[in-house]
Amino acid sequence: MSAGRLFIVSTPIGNMGDFSFRAVDVLRSVSLVLAEDTRHSRPLLDRYDIPARMSAYHEHNEAKAAPGLIERMLAGEDLALISDAGTPLLSDPGQRLVEAAIAAGIPVVPVPGASALMAALVASGMDATRFTFHGFLPRKGRERKAALEEIASSRVTSVLYEAPSRVAATLLDIAERAPDRPAAVARELTKQFEEIRRGTVTDLGAYYKDAAPRGEVVLVIAGSPPAALDEAGLADRAADLIEQGMSVRDAAAELTRAGAPRNVAYRIARAANTNGSSDDEHAD
Repeated sequence: MSAGRLFIVSTPIGNMGDFSFRAVDVLRSVSLVLAEDTRHSRPLLDRYDIPARMSAYHEHNEAKAAPGLIERMLAGEDLALISDAGTPLLSDPGQRLVEAAIAAGIPVVPVPGASALMAALVASGMDATRFTFHGFLPRKGRERKAALEEIASSRVTSVLYEAPSRVAATLLDIAERAPDRPAAVARELTKQFEEIRRGTVTDLGAYYKDAAPRGEVVLVIAGSPPAALDEAGLADRAADLIEQGMSVRDAAAELTRAGAPRNVAYRIARAANTNGSSDDEHAD
């Protein structure tokens, strides 16, 4: 008998229409749906006529429950994991079960759908090319300070969840380190009172200090701007390298490693090549 499968099923974060046809089909087909809070998730399943049995699976029972669930899947049953809202494992329980399933050779099948962090990111106006998801920040101590320093110094966009009552404090903590950093506060995404407010961390922190937001909140913080390029310093470095006998290609490679864009590095290296020797390499 072949093993069953563990489906990781995303559920709506507010708007019930954000539930895929595939998610409905999967939940109708499995032996058991594992939900963070069965009372919260039952209305969703009822709305889509999903009669599946449900069992609570959360941070307080996952260590005890995981072995028995693995046995059921090894015996051939398909199970599905959902969270209260959005994609499981993203600041929600499930990591232990997924790791155990993989270790047991059980297929883990994602069923994509709604995600608060992705919704906030794409609507924020911040660069979505690269980003770091921080989940909920530690509330105090060295871990919180380290997380704030990481966000303030990061060159890529940071996305984090925060409790409404702590939004102002977190924004102002970041403002102490990067006061002019662009940011967005997204709340109640996909719901009736959805709002995305944009500004600097300083301005947003001051705004929410006087009026704490309501509902679920996602913070999106822009990455730090790149340092100004010191072309004069790069030119001096290129001249030294060329004088030492390095080719234009290799000198440009050294400048690239120092942080210069490839086309800029090659232009500076060529300009430093005052002896006029040719180099067949060129920037992409």
